[in-house]
Amino acid sequence: MSSDSWGDRTFGSGEWQSGHSLVAQFLARSPIGMAFMDTDLRYVWINDALEQLGGVSREERLGKRLGDVLPRLDALAIESVLREVLETGRPAVDVEYHGRTRAEPDREHAYSTSFFRLEDDSGAVRGVCYMVLDVTDRWRAREYLALLSRAGAWTARTLDVFSLAEGLAEVCVPDLADLITVDIFDCVLQGESPDGALSGVERLRRVARRGTDGDGPEGIAAVGRLVQFPLGSPGAQCLSDGTPRREAVPAQGCAGWIATDALLGTAAPILSPCALMLVPVRARGSVVGMTTLLRRAPREAFDDDDLLVVDEIVGRAALGVENARQFTRERNTALALQRFLLPRRIAAQVTVEVATRYLPSGGGVGGDWFDVIPLSGARVALVIGDVVGHGINAAASMGRLRTAVRTLANLDLAPEEILAHLDDLMLGLIAEESPEDHGQAPSELGATCLYVVYDPVALTCVMARAGHPPPAVVGPDGPVVLPDLPAGPPLGLGGLPFESSEIELAEGTLLALYTDGLFEVRGQDPDVGLARLCAALASPDRPLEDMCGELLDRPDTEGRDDDVALLIARIHGLGADRVTSWDLPSDPAAVSGARAMAGRCLEAWGLSDLVFTTELLVSELVTNAIRYASGPIRLRLIRESVLTCEVFDSSSVSPRLRHARTLDEGGRGLFLVAQLSRRWGTRYTTDGKIIWAEQEIRQNVVA
Repeated sequence: MSSDSWGDRTFGSGEWQSGHSLVAQFLARSPIGMAFMDTDLRYVWINDALEQLGGVSREERLGKRLGDVLPRLDALAIESVLREVLETGRPAVDVEYHGRTRAEPDREHAYSTSFFRLEDDSGAVRGVCYMVLDVTDRWRAREYLALLSRAGAWTARTLDVFSLAEGLAEVCVPDLADLITVDIFDCVLQGESPDGALSGVERLRRVARRGTDGDGPEGIAAVGRLVQFPLGSPGAQCLSDGTPRREAVPAQGCAGWIATDALLGTAAPILSPCALMLVPVRARGSVVGMTTLLRRAPREAFDDDDLLVVDEIVGRAALGVENARQFTRERNTALALQRFLLPRRIAAQVTVEVATRYLPSGGGVGGDWFDVIPLSGARVALVIGDVVGHGINAAASMGRLRTAVRTLANLDLAPEEILAHLDDLMLGLIAEESPEDHGQAPSELGATCLYVVYDPVALTCVMARAGHPPPAVVGPDGPVVLPDLPAGPPLGLGGLPFESSEIELAEGTLLALYTDGLFEVRGQDPDVGLARLCAALASPDRPLEDMCGELLDRPDTEGRDDDVALLIARIHGLGADRVTSWDLPSDPAAVSGARAMAGRCLEAWGLSDLVFTTELLVSELVTNAIRYASGPIRLRLIRESVLTCEVFDSSSVSPRLRHARTLDEGGRGLFLVAQLSRRWGTRYTTDGKIIWAEQEIRQNVVA
């Protein structure tokens, strides 16, 4: 090549000289853009394809450098590659860069270029040659696939519509748009489907707004605001027919539909001129929302490829919206069932002040529950439990368990006996479960429970637990204590015993019963939750609702993996002025004396209207104890919200209500007791039993 002249465009001698016309045609007419540059990186030859590719004529290029003729390309970066090829002689293959040329100045293109050094026959470096292809379609396809992949990752990452929409916005801005808003029908956010055909004037809730400068210009409706597409506007038409579309907003301004449409407000005029793309969010054939994308000049307008890609991205996000809607609907159903099965109103107790809270988790409703059950003898049962799992099944199992607890509590069984019966019940529920129906193995089912019985007369608590955290106990002046109770196995294991423990309490003591969701938070040490509990209970004189709020009404309670049930109780005792007892001999002559003592006690308490019925009850209960039992007999009257008459004897045989025939001389005693009392029953003790009967007290009788 040493004898050839670049300016004359000759290509060698000998056999090459005879074919130089063919070689020249090959280079000039190649569909691949080609150029020769000298060692100063100035053009000395280009072919026709490069002339068309860049939109710069051959005459304008020759003798000039790349930056002189195509300033909208990154000439410095390209020339650095050219210099490296000149210096090293190593070709650079498939170097990709982006930019705009005169051929299409309003659209960014991608180019793949290969560079190699040119030497003559003596090895002297004469310049560099490059070949360039427009690979815009390949580049855009790769970018679109990356965006679709990111959108799919966001769809699978969350079941929260707001987080999902924010992920969609993050995928689209700035790669596809300068501004995006996502609006979803309110009913969809509540877990319901849009009903019937849409007219396009329905109001939507903004769930995402994002711009290249952050949240976008001021004046555009913020996240959480209601927006509306006016009738006849492109947005309303898009909602109505479910067809995506592109719109252009002229430089004259945004007067008209966009000023009051989804973008809303004073920011609309400053957005023009711009290009808009409206893509409905479609799920299962129904339009559930709208995505609005905007590009500002000098960025090119949306094209058909952009529309297809955004429609696909929004379609993938719509799958997530549908999953979130179904999850929300199931969660709302489970939450409604849970709240219906939980105590809707805690009956006021003279001896126990109670505050309760239930907080569902971010992952769904669980099986946490609590209850406050009045027992005989002014006693109160405080119960809390946790059924394994989430959703409707856990809520239903919780309801069955709570119903069983109330039924067993009415039998006045000891706490450890109640847990043993619940264990049998849970074994039955596990046996009924079908893994094929519920997608879980029977071994995954189970529950924990803590059962506490408070006696305001003796100021004691008897507690038993089945795999549940112990309660927190705070005396009037003491620290927070977690009693060392026998742990007991969780319900559903079967065959293992439960034990109870009794502790004495002082007037005004706090008892806090809670589920493990209070302190078991993902990524957090459980001791942090226990420390918060201790801090909230440290001042036992505070209102109980304030303590509950301090523990659960916190921003960091959102997103918990488990739900939380909380019950805080402040206990009070019954003084000697509300409780009276007498020891009676096992002698029929003692019945009249017992009636007289009971009558005088009621007169002193201001309950003279109950004297007659109480004397009848005392007479029947004491007579039965003398007739069918042996040993000491004790009569006790308790004045609380009701008047309770108790008769203790040493027999373990429970009396039986009979229906006496007309000519029978006996058998009507307990029938009479049942008719005269509000309720009655039997409670067993370690050395006998107690027959008790309750009567209503008119509220205006006792202060």
